Amino acid sequence: MPNELNNIAIIVAAGRGARAGAGGPKQYRPLSGMTVLARTVRAFINHDKIDAVRVIIHRDDHDLYTNAIKNLSNHPKMMPPVEGGAERQDSVRRGLLSLKATPPKHVLIHDAARPFIDAASINRVIASLATNVGAVAALPVFDTIKKAKTNLNEIDTTVPRDQLWRAQTPQGFRFQDILQAHIKAEGNALTDDAAVAEASGHAVALVNGSPDNMKITQAEDFGMAELILERKETMNEFRTGQGYDVHAFEDGKAVILCGVEVAHNKKLKGHSDADVGMHALTDAILGAIGEGDIGDHFPPSDPQWKGVASHVFLEKARDLVTERGGTITHCDITMICEAPKIGPHRDAMRRSLAGILAISHDRVSVKATTTEKLGFTGREEGIAAMATATICLPMER
Repeated sequence: MPNELNNIAIIVAAGRGARAGAGGPKQYRPLSGMTVLARTVRAFINHDKIDAVRVIIHRDDHDLYTNAIKNLSNHPKMMPPVEGGAERQDSVRRGLLSLKATPPKHVLIHDAARPFIDAASINRVIASLATNVGAVAALPVFDTIKKAKTNLNEIDTTVPRDQLWRAQTPQGFRFQDILQAHIKAEGNALTDDAAVAEASGHAVALVNGSPDNMKITQAEDFGMAELILERKETMNEFRTGQGYDVHAFEDGKAVILCGVEVAHNKKLKGHSDADVGMHALTDAILGAIGEGDIGDHFPPSDPQWKGVASHVFLEKARDLVTERGGTITHCDITMICEAPKIGPHRDAMRRSLAGILAISHDRVSVKATTTEKLGFTGREEGIAAMATATICLPMER
């Protein structure tokens, strides 16, 4: 997490979601193998302009939260959750106050139940904050709007729609302005954060949102969400990349493999921390998107990479995928060595990689084999690693 935080995302997940029917709070329900909340969180931690993410949860939901984002909780952008209040407005205020000690320049406030927020909408909100106190992702209203009479069974009038917009989230603001507006608005019942800003006299801009950025509110909305996911998959292409790396042993007391320190009577020799597993995986991801190899981006001749932790390389590869609107869907790493034993550390390595890549740990495979005492690995002179990575990219049209 950078020392200076420009943009923090607050994800509001403290609601009960009663209108969504049985099954518990909607943000913790599964949606094609991943919880709604995890999909929402992933969209923000994968965005290169978001420096940190804080989730606001109900005081009774700590276990639900932990289970829902367990494969994302180790991501460097994730902040500890904060308990919300009785109403959404109270929850947002508590979230803002939790950032007061180290305030960001901007804050983006987003509903946990909007899992299809896209990078382009986030970009538009952030860009608008350069000239506005606040900005809201929204869509113009195209339907004819009718105002009903008191009994709700008869039309009173037709409402002009040329100035009507449907507000979505994220709603972005300059942090100090929205913090003071929320403090001032405590006790008032306002429907969204833009209304809170407006009540303090701030002008809030409208930027284009996305039709897919639906809010899951009722039980039937889950069916619509599944259809959106299915459509998105048909508009994507899948690519596979391969990576291979080797590092020799030298005197030491431990090796770093897939981000995990493993006790050993030697260490791996290299310009960085010599994490052979992460290096192979980084090359696999770069290969899948045609971005060369790790040496192109982090040349060993450059002293700034001396001794650096290899998660920096893997995060760069991940971010390059994200910049193209893609996601990493699976990776598989094979360590080739006689020692140390990989098995006892396999799950820790999977969790380490899953956290960096922002994917579930069941999409990460780590395994090991030997060469039956043959070759340099058989002589225990070093470790080799092979990796494959599968990514999903939007089809170019």
